[in-house]
Amino acid sequence: MRISSAEVIVTCPGRNYVTLKITTSDGITGLGDATLNGRELAVAAYLNEHVCPLLVGREAGAINDTWQYLYRGGYWRRGPVTMTAIAAVDCALWDILGKSAGMPVHRLLGGAARDGVLIYGHASGQTVDELLDDVASYLDRGYRAVRVQAAIPGLDSTYGLHHSGTGATYEPADARLPTENVWHTPAYLDFVPDMVKAVRDRFGYGFHLLHDVHHRLSPLEAAQLGKALEPYRMFWIEDPTPAEDQEAFRTIRQHTTTPIAVGEVFNSIWDCQHLITNRLIDYIRASVSHAGGITHLRKIFELAELYGVRTGSHGAGDLSPVSFAAALQLDMTVPNFGIQEYMGHLEPASEVFRTRYEFRDGYMHPGDAPGLGVEIDEQAAAKYPYDPKYLPVNRLRDGTMHDW
Repeated sequence: MRISSAEVIVTCPGRNYVTLKITTSDGITGLGDATLNGRELAVAAYLNEHVCPLLVGREAGAINDTWQYLYRGGYWRRGPVTMTAIAAVDCALWDILGKSAGMPVHRLLGGAARDGVLIYGHASGQTVDELLDDVASYLDRGYRAVRVQAAIPGLDSTYGLHHSGTGATYEPADARLPTENVWHTPAYLDFVPDMVKAVRDRFGYGFHLLHDVHHRLSPLEAAQLGKALEPYRMFWIEDPTPAEDQEAFRTIRQHTTTPIAVGEVFNSIWDCQHLITNRLIDYIRASVSHAGGITHLRKIFELAELYGVRTGSHGAGDLSPVSFAAALQLDMTVPNFGIQEYMGHLEPASEVFRTRYEFRDGYMHPGDAPGLGVEIDEQAAAKYPYDPKYLPVNRLRDGTMHDW
């Protein structure tokens, strides 16, 4: 069973997605997500110009060899563009293998280790009261874990808020040139503990509570936040400080017992090796689409298992349903699974991507369809052309560039 063609599909059903479709000599197709938010065409070009020509004629079942061929053979290793492209190939080949075997990918990975995948939703509001109403809507739908974000008084914009009111999917890429936001850390540190307290005061402790810092604090500031949130039993605080200086997480760890999650911008096991082996984090959030696919993310999770670190993969709406389906397949199998992010997708995504996973009683279930369980309607995809959009940037009040 050899690869006969590899095609890159760029479409924008609500937001931009890049999908790799690989077809074998006997007509089996596999899909992989190659979306890199705000840099989509860089990955599309990498695939079209440098990867797809190498795939034709290769054995479709030689997944490990193809991964090494694209990684080691490229010489210029790692990085988000390269690893997203490799991930797309890898997931498409796992999809093909599952379809050829007539079973879902998680069975090929050793079978399910759980009945379903715990997910968390994204609640937000322009005010704390609006946030509380949104949290209530998630709990009413059966969610067992909720991330909370709300507008910070005194700032014109705040990360993580739904654009059009309660229940809308959050999409930060919003303009053809980057929107410039203004950030003020003291206002944030004053606000967040009171916001979280309001959630616990109204709803209690019968569900998991998460919050995304989004890389914006210094290590000491992150330690202050973690300490202030300890009474509210957080499931985690996410990306409390930029991860380039990984020793900085030791400072946070020394000052608070609030769990730490990090990794959505990581691309390889080497990006998180120090954090994991030194037990500086509690959850690794690398995603299947940005960290080399199922083959490589599985290695990251296996390393984490050795050091008591659990998984919490990135699953924002800027990853397509193909990516989310692949994440679920892996989530079902790993013994150190923690939680899976789920934001959902803007319509008309469901017109383009036909999925088999379903939400029941707080858990996502991948279904029993062979492969990943997602198909793409190429005619529908062609109706929604690429629409250039950038993620925002952040400046402090004095104009200094800051982490967004």
